[in-house]
Amino acid sequence: MTATVPSINHLFEKTKAGETMALVVVFAILCLCCWASFYFILCIINGSRSYEWNCRLVTLVHGIVAICITAYIGYVDGPWPFTHPGTKNTPLQISALVVSLGYFIFDMAWCVYFRTEGPVMLAHHTMSILGILLTLLLGESGIESCAVLFGSEVTNPLLQTRWFLKQTGRYETPLGNAVDVLFVLLFVVMRIFVGGTMLYCELISPRPRFFIKCGGVAMYALSWAFMVDIVRFAMRKSKSWHKQRVRKEMVEANGHDGKMD
Repeated sequence: MTATVPSINHLFEKTKAGETMALVVVFAILCLCCWASFYFILCIINGSRSYEWNCRLVTLVHGIVAICITAYIGYVDGPWPFTHPGTKNTPLQISALVVSLGYFIFDMAWCVYFRTEGPVMLAHHTMSILGILLTLLLGESGIESCAVLFGSEVTNPLLQTRWFLKQTGRYETPLGNAVDVLFVLLFVVMRIFVGGTMLYCELISPRPRFFIKCGGVAMYALSWAFMVDIVRFAMRKSKSWHKQRVRKEMVEANGHDGKMD
């Protein structure tokens, strides 16, 4: 999949504005086929695993690819999304968005078919698809979309690791606890604080179009919907850790009393 990005980028650099959308459609379909093919190959190779296991492997790979590309765009290729929102899309930004568009369409279809996700996640995928399409159609605000994509996907590897740990019976371990803590902290920092700063810069800038700003507000509101679930999870986890600590202290105390007798 990673080899697709430079080739798309090279083609976009040589096309005129009128031809760009045609290429976007072609390569979006190509990326969709690549992600679907990757999934079916995993299903063949990991025949003993569930369909969800293989789909989450695809999700994990997309998360890593998206993080790497968008991090390079934001920190190296530029421009800086906090100071230059609403600028014209670069070929590399278009490439990153097209790759993710293909993935989101695939994953949306998979989730609808297998009915594994609730309305919040389906809303996330729907807004991601529409937001990417709007950005590509307008030919601008690609840097903000890549920044949002980075913030959305940066917690993805931890989320998938948590699920795989559960499936393999290794979740109730120090590693599982570390993954949970890191996931919550990273989500709060990136999706709430950094995401809020990004939204503020988007809203006060005169360059981004009204629809793009509305999309930013919608994505940030969705982050808070996820945040409510995460707070509930953190409270349950905290109570669970407290009970485990009390139980451990009681066991140690009983063992100590036994030795004293």
